[in-house]
Amino acid sequence: MLEVLELAARRGDAVLFRRLGFRVEAGKMLVVTGPNGTGKTTLLRILAGLTLATAGRVLFRGEAVAPGSPKLRAECVFVGHLPALKDEFTAEENLSSLVELSGVRPTASQLRAVLSEVALDAQRALPARVLSQGQRRRIGLARLSLLRRPLWLLDEPATALDTTGLALLGQLIARQLAAGGAVVASTHQTLDLPPEHLEWLVLA
Repeated sequence: MLEVLELAARRGDAVLFRRLGFRVEAGKMLVVTGPNGTGKTTLLRILAGLTLATAGRVLFRGEAVAPGSPKLRAECVFVGHLPALKDEFTAEENLSSLVELSGVRPTASQLRAVLSEVALDAQRALPARVLSQGQRRRIGLARLSLLRRPLWLLDEPATALDTTGLALLGQLIARQLAAGGAVVASTHQTLDLPPEHLEWLVLA
């Protein structure tokens, strides 16, 4: 589904990585690890078409994609390290806004159903500013349930999640892989997923 060839990236004068290559097949998850500052977020943003690589190519379903590619944007969902919520919006309003930015208009019943799925039913009408960091992160998990995209790009999705939240994340990823989707995620957390579905990329 996704292939990276001879990819390179810099931050200022510092080389983050060079000649990076890997493939991600349908039904597989690539776990990206490495110390802070090695380019994990930059790599995910390049894959999402949000940042320009210094060199190399990204291929999606065998076709080269460039930053801002409408095709890639329609086929993938990128969840950044920060929840990107509006504090004055409720959990439900934030979720609706995030999903609509991707061109999907969920119904009220769909919003309630996915918020319930991530254990936010009781908090759906609360403003985001009063939610815990873990609850704010769960809004992003609910977004994944509403966006049926074959490729998920997740930057530290386990941040601030408790044991229950980690289990929910694992269930969502397992469902995505079982449906023939693919996931690339930077994380230091261990997720309860079958090892045969996981591949690893260590940035140093």
